[in-house]
Amino acid sequence: MTEVRTSGTFTPRPGSAPLLRQVLAQASMESRLMVRNGEQLLLAVVIPVLVLVGGVAGAHRIGIHFDERAVDALTPGVLALAVMSTAFTSLAIATGFERRYGVIKRLGASPLPRSGLLMGKIGGLLVVEVMQVVVIGGVGLALGWEPRSSATAILGALLALLLGTFAFASLGLFLAGALRAEATLAAANLVYLLLMAGGAVVLPADAYGGAGHALTWLPSGALGEAMRTALTHGDVAGGSLAILAVWGVAGTVLTTKTFSWE
Repeated sequence: MTEVRTSGTFTPRPGSAPLLRQVLAQASMESRLMVRNGEQLLLAVVIPVLVLVGGVAGAHRIGIHFDERAVDALTPGVLALAVMSTAFTSLAIATGFERRYGVIKRLGASPLPRSGLLMGKIGGLLVVEVMQVVVIGGVGLALGWEPRSSATAILGALLALLLGTFAFASLGLFLAGALRAEATLAAANLVYLLLMAGGAVVLPADAYGGAGHALTWLPSGALGEAMRTALTHGDVAGGSLAILAVWGVAGTVLTTKTFSWE
């Protein structure tokens, strides 16, 4: 009997997958972990939706008045809050505890390069943020929100989301890489609450009186103003986007210099 062999059929081919495939796999895993985590889901969706519904229902009752309807003024700000929730608070807390338990150290030794790990985390954030836009935008529309839908408005909102993610993610990674996990948890939640209440992210800057102009230089204020300019006025807020870019670069430099992988 003649033995027939097909050359190379079962020949092992060791080696890592292409970088893009690795990054996409990491992004998919990061987004699934965020969605499955109850605390992350609370920050990403539940709190922003409660802020939107409560703000629209109670704005006039507590004496807050806007130049436009409450739902039109608040929905862009709540979308900005959702970006801050995910890109800063959730990312900082998750990364801080991944460092504590040695997860990042082990991933750093895998075929996925450390730059690919960071790209995967950012990709996971963007996936979750798309879900947030769908949910919060849907709630806003149900409440009567009428956003601008011109090409300029969509471009302005997209640039605000991307640069806002860049700025807050870099700052979140800086916080997670410089502090212990417990300190990161406390600091990230404290900063989130302070910026939500007084950072001109949900409410327009002019609602804070004389301090409003200074608040627009914060990443929260810049993101909120960029979203409102795009979705309420149909324009691109070049100055606010530039402020977000500067914060993103500063956060990246700080993260590069201080981030510890273990």
